[in-house]
Amino acid sequence: MTTSTAPRAPRPHGVLPRLATTAALALTVVGTAVGVGAFGGTPVQGAGGGLLSADATPLAPAGGAFSIWSLIYLGLAAYTIVQWWDPTDRHRIRVAAILSMLLNALWILVVQAGMLFLSVLVIVVLLAVLAVIVRRLTASAPRGPVEAVALHGTFGLYLGWVCVATCANIAAALLGAGFRGFSTTGAGSPGPLAVGVVIVAAAVGTGLALSGRRSAGAVAPLAAVLAVGWGLAWIAVGRLAGEPASALVGGAAAVAAAGVVIAGITTAQERIRAIRNAS
Repeated sequence: MTTSTAPRAPRPHGVLPRLATTAALALTVVGTAVGVGAFGGTPVQGAGGGLLSADATPLAPAGGAFSIWSLIYLGLAAYTIVQWWDPTDRHRIRVAAILSMLLNALWILVVQAGMLFLSVLVIVVLLAVLAVIVRRLTASAPRGPVEAVALHGTFGLYLGWVCVATCANIAAALLGAGFRGFSTTGAGSPGPLAVGVVIVAAAVGTGLALSGRRSAGAVAPLAAVLAVGWGLAWIAVGRLAGEPASALVGGAAAVAAAGVVIAGITTAQERIRAIRNAS
């Protein structure tokens, strides 16, 4: 007598998980509206005494950086639609995706309340959740362009941007607590410490690029790399063309952004070559 060892097909989920994802997206949209002051409140950049504004710390990206949220929110909307036609949730990311959207909305509310140190905790948890999502997505290649964009691309961009945003958030919270290492005023220069953080962010971006070489699904890591490069480039713009001006931090951020993007391009070229050789 023999037993079958074939893997079981994923079981389809009911309608409630898909409704929960849709509700989470709706809450995220409402939270974003609150964050931009659509309901008359203080925009995120002005909350917490302005510590999250583009000129608050040397690690704050210039204002143009935040346009990436438009892509992320469009991607989350696309994922929410696609998951209605994916009852099995084969990547096992639905719960984490819901949590990521709820944490995003919570972060905005916490910042609006002026609790910057609590916002650091929220964004660090969000970062960890997104890392789990991307790790699961890299286990297999996307099934077609829709999944590549709506799942892999969306959560890759989300992770990469939150990596940079976490650095800026921590710097703002420390400044609000009285730590002068990231201060933009006074006699001390914040440059060396800020450059150190930029190097760490660049190392994370490079690590994501390298992970794309070893994983079955490289789209999510490469999207994350692009988002890290985007954030670092806008830090460079803020320091070289805005306030607080710092040629040291701006130059380091520009070099770091270029290095991260080059690492991503190299990985993409290697993956394309490997696909061609295999076909």
